[in-house]
Amino acid sequence: MNEEKAYGIIENPHITEQAMDMVDEENKIVLKVDIDSNKNQVEDAVELLFDVEVKKVNTSITPRNNKKAYVKLGEGDDAMDVATELGMI
Repeated sequence: MNEEKAYGIIENPHITEQAMDMVDEENKIVLKVDIDSNKNQVEDAVELLFDVEVKKVNTSITPRNNKKAYVKLGEGDDAMDVATELGMI
């Protein structure tokens, strides 16, 4: 996967109070992603763009037909660093 395709999969960060709590407490980041992307594509895009290890990806489709990805990072990586790079903080 190249960077252009990775940026096409990850649309933008999902910034809410609950999402920020996940960054602090669970080492997770919440992203809005392309509706047609799957978990493996989201994992590959996050690993490529932010140079982190992804432990698990969960997705959900909202009532407004948007897709959110909950990305759990590995022990050696800090979600706060990724959140800062995304401009969430």
